[in-house]
Amino acid sequence: MSPTSSKKTTGAAPKAPAKAAPAKAKSTIKKVPSPTEVAPRTMMNPKPVMTTKSTNADDATPGLPGPELKKQELIEKVVRLSGAKKKDAKPVVEAMLEVLGDALADGREFNLQPMGKLRLNRTKETPNARIIVAKIRQSKGNHKTSGDISATIAAAAE
Repeated sequence: MSPTSSKKTTGAAPKAPAKAAPAKAKSTIKKVPSPTEVAPRTMMNPKPVMTTKSTNADDATPGLPGPELKKQELIEKVVRLSGAKKKDAKPVVEAMLEVLGDALADGREFNLQPMGKLRLNRTKETPNARIIVAKIRQSKGNHKTSGDISATIAAAAE
């Protein structure tokens, strides 16, 4: 036979088909959730995961953090709810924040309703900051609406 010719089959029984190669095991690549993805708290995932921050306060789901409250927004809300002028409310809000910051630095616990009761769990000093881990317990039925707050402020002003 020449090298270019095909093989002749003999009268022998045809060969059994070759066994298929074993299937390669699929590599399981587990997607690691980013810190902004929501992961439910379960027995398999006992550690809480940071959630996505919403840009609209109305979109906030109870139990999940909403957008971060900045000092300027706090002052604007105080002005709107109290009816005070911004130039009068701003120093009061800043003084209140300073008092609260000093109390945290001193390790004091807060009981400021309707905000809630704040209890310090632990504190860690670092070269650039003090890290404070705290819990806030807030009553469920103790929240006033903005109309209730405005009425209370108006009554106090009289």
